[in-house]
Amino acid sequence: MITGIIIILIEKTQQALHLLNEISLSILSPFCLCCGRKMKIPFLLLFFLWEAESHAASRPNIILVMADDLGIGDPGCYGNKTLRTPNIDRLASEGVKLTQHLAASPLCTPSRAAFMTGRYPVRSGMASQSLPGVFLFTASSGGLPTNEITFAKLLKDQSYSTALIGKWHLGMSCHSKTDFCHHPLHHGFSYFYGISLTNLRDCKPGEGSVFTWGFRKVVFIPLQIIGITLLTLAALSCLGLLRVPLGVFFSLLFLAALILTLFLGFLHYFRPLNCFMMRNYEITQQPMSYDNLTQRLTAEAAQFIQRNTEAPFLLVLSYLHVHTALFSSKEFASKSKHGVYGDAVEEMDWSVGQILNLLDELKLANNTLIYFTSDQGAHVEEVSSKGEIHGGSNGIYKGGKANNWEGGIRIPGILRWPRVIQAGQKIDEPTSNMDIFPTVAKLAGAPLPEDRIIDGHDLMPLLQGKSQRSDHEFLFHYCNAYLNAVRWHPQNSTSIWKAFLFTPKFDPVGSNGCFSTHVCFCSGNYVTHHDPPLLFDISKDPRERNPVTPATEPRFHEILKVMQEAADRHTKTLPEVPNQFSWDNFLWKPWLQLCCPSSGLSCQCNREKQDKRLSH
Repeated sequence: MITGIIIILIEKTQQALHLLNEISLSILSPFCLCCGRKMKIPFLLLFFLWEAESHAASRPNIILVMADDLGIGDPGCYGNKTLRTPNIDRLASEGVKLTQHLAASPLCTPSRAAFMTGRYPVRSGMASQSLPGVFLFTASSGGLPTNEITFAKLLKDQSYSTALIGKWHLGMSCHSKTDFCHHPLHHGFSYFYGISLTNLRDCKPGEGSVFTWGFRKVVFIPLQIIGITLLTLAALSCLGLLRVPLGVFFSLLFLAALILTLFLGFLHYFRPLNCFMMRNYEITQQPMSYDNLTQRLTAEAAQFIQRNTEAPFLLVLSYLHVHTALFSSKEFASKSKHGVYGDAVEEMDWSVGQILNLLDELKLANNTLIYFTSDQGAHVEEVSSKGEIHGGSNGIYKGGKANNWEGGIRIPGILRWPRVIQAGQKIDEPTSNMDIFPTVAKLAGAPLPEDRIIDGHDLMPLLQGKSQRSDHEFLFHYCNAYLNAVRWHPQNSTSIWKAFLFTPKFDPVGSNGCFSTHVCFCSGNYVTHHDPPLLFDISKDPRERNPVTPATEPRFHEILKVMQEAADRHTKTLPEVPNQFSWDNFLWKPWLQLCCPSSGLSCQCNREKQDKRLSH
């Protein structure tokens, strides 16, 4: 209550404070001397109000909004002329737009691990050494290690109320389904409502599967081989050319039946076992329903804000939009100019507007830092079986999700904090989603951990104009656990050099993605290695079309030497850590599987309606 009164007094006296600061001391001093003791009380009041305002400004509310697979070319404020994103655009006009904001990884799980911890995901073992780069099962034992420190932990220690609404995708349990070692509530969040895994095509009937390429490798091809083998053996046996025991036929038929049974079981059970909504540790809907899903997430976020108007809070609003399977409510369906993808973007923008309006209504806007971003670039290979484009736009940039061309890692980055960050700014310096960790920690008064390397840097000097250059001289771009590229922004230079050690093989050749495998992979025959590295000057060639050569850049070898030395120094700082994506950690474990209580083997329930009735 007292805090609320102080905030009201601050707002009422804000204009007076600004006027007072503009009065010169040469005029004010003699006036004060003449007034004597009568002026002491007003000045003391103004002093304490100024102190209260400074304290409030140093511990703002923090709302971190993350879209899923949203391309930098999707919001209107980044150049899109046909998608309607007025609320995201409003954030940009009232704050700062970062035009070279970079994801620490071009995939969901490692990017979000870096965002939460301020560290390259390879430092925590959250970067895969095999083909799959994200978790695909809720009952995997891998996840964000318990010894990692998230910004939520730091802010919770500073008496912030903390909540994660939406997508987590950083693991669930380690040894038993009730230890919840990787759960958001074990990583600094006091409240969680959302999904522990991610939105997938397999979660929505009729939308296909993300496992199509895998099915072809482990189901269809083996069944074809078994079928051809059976026919060949049968023919040879009938012709009398080869005597084949009946046991061989029965064994092959049994193997085929086993593969087919496992395949059909996977198709039947994947959705309920992996696509469910949770509130804290309890399952509320299994499988999850897409009906008004964004509205439900928005309502949960709004209720959390309303519960915490008297104390500082941290809200991470992590949308399921616009990862496939695409969805939207009837109010937004078929309303955009970009099909179901555009409908989803515009519904997400509506949700952002609801949060902004609520902050205005509660008079919290001036003391709230809002950050809007995406976890990586748009998924350009997302095309439906009907040929509909279900991926977004990366603007002028090459590539997309799952690769380190600019389209995969250059993401929207918008920050708004009225009266603290000047509105309408555009900053072209390299920044990272890892920078949010030290930025919010410092604002909350939390000291950074001293027992580990934090790769992010405080953004406030750059945002407030106290610094004109990013603190990132070097940035390292990983494809899974493999160092893929190095970015160098030399001091006293406008150049931004980017050297690729390897690049993905786009398929078909000449396209802008890896369409045959749905995403680009990071090793083996899926990449082309470069010696010397492929070098671009991003400041002059942001589309990455024209690599420089010794013939076009006299300092070619000198530049690569500096970048190689930086990479060597960086890799020496990487400790040996458990691989969270080892096959043992990655694969499904039945003893870790969560199911609705009393649902038997069906794993189906819907407590959302019941919870809604109880809340009323």
